[in-house]
Amino acid sequence: AFRDISPQAPTHVVVVPKAHHADAAELAAADPELAGRLLAAGAEVAAAEGLTDGYRFVLNTGRDAGQTVFHVHLHVLGGRSLSWPPG
Repeated sequence: AFRDISPQAPTHVVVVPKAHHADAAELAAADPELAGRLLAAGAEVAAAEGLTDGYRFVLNTGRDAGQTVFHVHLHVLGGRSLSWPPG
């Protein structure tokens, strides 16, 4: 896990599994256990960052969703009120 180089919130950490899967859909189909571990790692990051008032997970899948890096990664965002819908 590491801080995003273009943060979209006061806390913006990216969690990247070592195993390659192009996106969340591919990961879920190929290795559901790893998908669960990725979410658990994101929750650990949120706790370590003190995001007690809430946080958001983002998994962009496909160009239309804004995916620019085609290796699955989880964004953990928090530290401010996050509006809905995003973008």
